[in-house]
Amino acid sequence: MRNFISILLCLFLLNSCISKSVKKTIHIENKTQTISILKDKYQNQLYGFWLGQCIANWSGLVTEMDKIGNLGEIKTGDFYTRDDWGKPDQPSIWGEGVPSDLSSTIDFVFKKSDEIWGSDDDTDIEFMYQHLLYTNKVNILTPKQIQNGWLKHIKPEEENYLWVSNQKAFDLMKAGVLPPETGNPKLNEHYDMIDAQLTTEIFGLFSPTRPDIALKIAELPIQTTARQEAEDISKFYVSMYSLVYATNSNSSMKEKLLWMSSKSREKLPNDSYPAKMYDYTRLLYKSGIPWEQTRDSLYYRYQVNQKDGYNITSRNLYCNGCFAAGINFAASLVSLFYGEGDLKETIKIGTLAGWDSDNPTATWGGLIGFMIGKEGIEKAFDRKFSNRFNIHRTRQNFPNNGIITFEEMSKIGITITERVVMEELNGTIDEKNNAWIIPLENN
Repeated sequence: MRNFISILLCLFLLNSCISKSVKKTIHIENKTQTISILKDKYQNQLYGFWLGQCIANWSGLVTEMDKIGNLGEIKTGDFYTRDDWGKPDQPSIWGEGVPSDLSSTIDFVFKKSDEIWGSDDDTDIEFMYQHLLYTNKVNILTPKQIQNGWLKHIKPEEENYLWVSNQKAFDLMKAGVLPPETGNPKLNEHYDMIDAQLTTEIFGLFSPTRPDIALKIAELPIQTTARQEAEDISKFYVSMYSLVYATNSNSSMKEKLLWMSSKSREKLPNDSYPAKMYDYTRLLYKSGIPWEQTRDSLYYRYQVNQKDGYNITSRNLYCNGCFAAGINFAASLVSLFYGEGDLKETIKIGTLAGWDSDNPTATWGGLIGFMIGKEGIEKAFDRKFSNRFNIHRTRQNFPNNGIITFEEMSKIGITITERVVMEELNGTIDEKNNAWIIPLENN
């Protein structure tokens, strides 16, 4: 009996030791699980980000504010449908009856190899933030660095390509107010407009696989112009950009984007209108109805009936809040879901969806462009594109009179990303394979 008890005791102790050993091993494995990212590939993807964003931005500009609904003083008739692609462009709300001068028809806008892409408000603030991170040699910008950058690179007089919250923040900076107070609702009545969500997505690319760090880096730039739901929406986009390398490499583009959006949905408070917009739009997408029907449902739910706490219409704003963060976020989800990772289809739907149509197109064109890289974009369109960019179309005081190539822009992005990888993500460099080794953590 005594021997039996001794045997049981030994077995218990042995099992306990094995269990502890297994647990410790698993813990160590989790701590040391890493991902390797080839730097040359990442630089090519950053090129794809800028090229994809430019194609999508300029294509979306053709229909910007053509269709905003039929509430308030400005009425624009029926929304566009897929049947309008390739047909004559209709005037925007400020077009004074004249269609876009970019294209007489609703179509893609390209720049040939001997032409130059112009900057726009969907690309130029991101360009400026990248420049500021690079020249200041920091991972996180200070309030003063942001103020100095805005005052140096943004033209003081209109036309300066600033709208609503960006313009108000700029005016406050000129008066000596520093971020994040420039986005404080008490000082900036446009805090819930679209501005931050089109100027900060790039921060996600500087922190691959780690949206928590990306959001730490992006927090002050976002709060420079946004608060509350508009801030949350901007975080959603930054998170999606950061999660590209956290996806299953064997998944399809559609599967990757759906997973990235689901993870980023976690950044939205469940009781907020952005979260409810996301859930409602995804539900309609899964139901199998056409994207046009989903877009129309969003218009009636949020602008006509003001559901889920989205009360923009009751505020009687100019163009019924066509610049608002909310309705443009909802519109962006339509092109995200229904585009299913196809660059051309995503841009088409975004261009036709309505409201500030160049914003969602630029966001997803940049993201998908990053995911498929320069060659993937050229393959999608079966053509070559210009690699030159003129930041001085909309901004000022940059080197070389504002002319820069996507190769140069992506090299700057690599420098910033490497610093973030090393200093914020505890990563290392694999010199032999010219790669970053980044520890993975649960997002």
